[in-house]
Amino acid sequence: MLSRFRGRCMVFAMAAVAQGAAADRQSLDAEVLRVMQAHDIAGMSIALIVDGRTSHLHYGVASRDDRRPIDSDTLFEIGSLSKLYATALAAYAQRQDRLALTDHPGRHLPWLKGAPLDQVTLLDLATHSAGDLPLQVPDDVETPAQLEQYFQNWLPGHAPGRRRTYSNPGIGLLGMATASSLNMSYRHALEQMLLPRLGLNDTFLEVPESQESRYAQGYNKASEPIRLEPGFLSDEAYGIKSTSADLLRLVSIHLGATPAEPELAEALAETRSGRYRVGPMTQALGWERYSYPVEPADLLAGNSIDMVLGTHDVTPLDSPDTSPNVWINKTGSTNGFGGYIAMVPAERKGVVILANKNFPAEARIRLALHALGEQ
Repeated sequence: MLSRFRGRCMVFAMAAVAQGAAADRQSLDAEVLRVMQAHDIAGMSIALIVDGRTSHLHYGVASRDDRRPIDSDTLFEIGSLSKLYATALAAYAQRQDRLALTDHPGRHLPWLKGAPLDQVTLLDLATHSAGDLPLQVPDDVETPAQLEQYFQNWLPGHAPGRRRTYSNPGIGLLGMATASSLNMSYRHALEQMLLPRLGLNDTFLEVPESQESRYAQGYNKASEPIRLEPGFLSDEAYGIKSTSADLLRLVSIHLGATPAEPELAEALAETRSGRYRVGPMTQALGWERYSYPVEPADLLAGNSIDMVLGTHDVTPLDSPDTSPNVWINKTGSTNGFGGYIAMVPAERKGVVILANKNFPAEARIRLALHALGEQ
């Protein structure tokens, strides 16, 4: 069965990670194929950077209908990895003196001025500590006016900065406030300001018609074809489509291996800074940090369903944690895709994993550890 599966997978290496890595590569290939078979994943793309050298590995197909192989041009839905762009845009706007992360959202969204939610800060929104905002925008919110009314009427379950509740609406509101501070729509700010400065030419909120052939087909739990249906605040929270190569470029900029303008590099560093601890994880702006060398059990706990769906007390840090000697990660999923990014700044290494099926975070984490030589 495995040999048959291996036969239909196409694997490409664009550059070697290190001399003498053939045995490690064989081991990684075998582990990837085992995970793909176990979870009925049609295709997967893995991109690595170690000391500035990159490797791009592609497995399987983008679509089971036309058997298109995964390659460096394949576009995946990246789910909540999109949040990394929302927080980066907010931090960059701060560097442009258009906002401060200590601002209350009503400063930039006048319709929210004086509402209970205006007691939180943009930093609270960026770190999921705004006071128990839910995971999703309620289903009965169907118009922009209803979305504003929802935020105006929302009542916190506790004071901001005290507990962590992972929230798409929270990141969405951060994006709305950031865009307003820049006097443009969020989509325009992302596509015309942030992405070009990062050099990300294959990252989209809406895949252009001319690029549709590159867009992988996603598959749900029953392995049926599915694609993302955009909703309120999806642009900010989970709506981006991208390639593993573009995401690896983002990681490379974070690691300092690819240059960026100073203000942008400083903004990205801001997003990596830890603000409070919750269990084994330190929450940054979108990113999540762990002591390094990392314990797999800590990663599994920090990326668990309970951490996504539950509410947890936090311990604020006296000052932002900017140590590079950490494992930093983020998971992202839609109903048809699953992704994971991890990096170790002190070791100048990182990994991007994208698949056209949502598969367990544990499997993604173990693949990342394997790929970076951590187990």
